[in-house]
Amino acid sequence: MALPPSTTSPEAAKRMESEAKQQDALLREVDDAYRQDRLTQFARQHGVKIGVLVVIALALFGGYLFWKDSRENSQDETSEEIVKALDQLDAGNFETATKSLTAIEKDGSDGAVAVAKLARAGVAVQQGRMDDAARIYGEVATDGDTPGPYRDLALIRQVALSYNKMKPADVVAKLKPLAKPGEPFFGSAGELLGSAYMDLGKPELAGPLFAQIAKDEDVPDSLRSRARQLAGLMGVDPIVDVDKALKELQASEQGQEAPAGAQ
Repeated sequence: MALPPSTTSPEAAKRMESEAKQQDALLREVDDAYRQDRLTQFARQHGVKIGVLVVIALALFGGYLFWKDSRENSQDETSEEIVKALDQLDAGNFETATKSLTAIEKDGSDGAVAVAKLARAGVAVQQGRMDDAARIYGEVATDGDTPGPYRDLALIRQVALSYNKMKPADVVAKLKPLAKPGEPFFGSAGELLGSAYMDLGKPELAGPLFAQIAKDEDVPDSLRSRARQLAGLMGVDPIVDVDKALKELQASEQGQEAPAGAQ
């Protein structure tokens, strides 16, 4: 039996095809807008949380740097005072610790002064005095006599605390030099830089950066996990070895470590 002739003219077919293309383009625009809106909301809602996490994660890192430097050089006479002040901080004796730290700032070496200020800023954070903490971090970050690692650490803390008061472009300008693979603070600086890119409406820059953080095994696991989720939201695949990632996920769910030879 012969099929009935098509009732659709070539002109109508072209018009239908054109309308379909327009509809697809509109749907893509709506999808992109929705995704961007989700990313912007995430940055606004979690910017402070991310900043606080950075501050907490790096709270005693300055002390570690100083301890390492003192151990290698064995020349700084204030190392014992630094250790005692940090012990006071751990015990929650903020007033006693602050007095000791202030004394160290007056008479210590450049490294000791930097550690004392970083610790004193940490006290301000614990007490909820975020503006004071940001100011102290800023002093360390801009002090040309302070060793580079301390300045970088202080800058990240300052930006983390002041993030919601800063222009995203200023965050980018300050942290972009530190947010590079291989740099000691790549993960922490990169997370804040990626959030700034999101606030600027540039997911094409934020996505690959989060993916780099997620793939960097030198970055803490908690930070890598957040970066992996953010990269996925922006359509960037942060996983290099799928089998290894699945084994790590299964091991974490079972409360075990992933097999050492998982590749």
